[in-house]
Amino acid sequence: MLLALLVLSGCVPGRYADVPAVTGVSAAEIVGTWRCIDGTEVTMRADGTAGVKQLDGQDFDFDRQWRMSGTGTWELTDRPMGWSDGQHVSLSVTRRTSSAWREPADAADGVAVDGDFREPAPDSYTWTLELERREKGLALYFFYSDPDNRNTYYLEKTR
Repeated sequence: MLLALLVLSGCVPGRYADVPAVTGVSAAEIVGTWRCIDGTEVTMRADGTAGVKQLDGQDFDFDRQWRMSGTGTWELTDRPMGWSDGQHVSLSVTRRTSSAWREPADAADGVAVDGDFREPAPDSYTWTLELERREKGLALYFFYSDPDNRNTYYLEKTR
């Protein structure tokens, strides 16, 4: 169900053989509000502060099904990340204001889920957002689930 929602919303998961190295991005291009599915919204302000609403966890944390809202900071950086050169956005929620959960994938398939063992989102969390240049402009994304699979979670800037 999540994948169908991602496709319908324009937040399309994909698979990358290599992470493209994007350079030449200015902080002004990052400032603004970025959205994805189910109310996900990330607002990055010119002063380096950020607000996050219902953002899913990165990498294996995505499988824990929590969604986080809160406030924090962001930084455009060109520090190598091991899997990619080029620029990245480091987005840190330093104060969680709420935590919610996605519906378990098994429940969407009609399989009964025995109990609810989910934990809330952590009190603080940091995402590494990759950059991609598209015809419509810049897109931000991160990998979800097993990072070796390169499943991508895109955030698109509102106009």
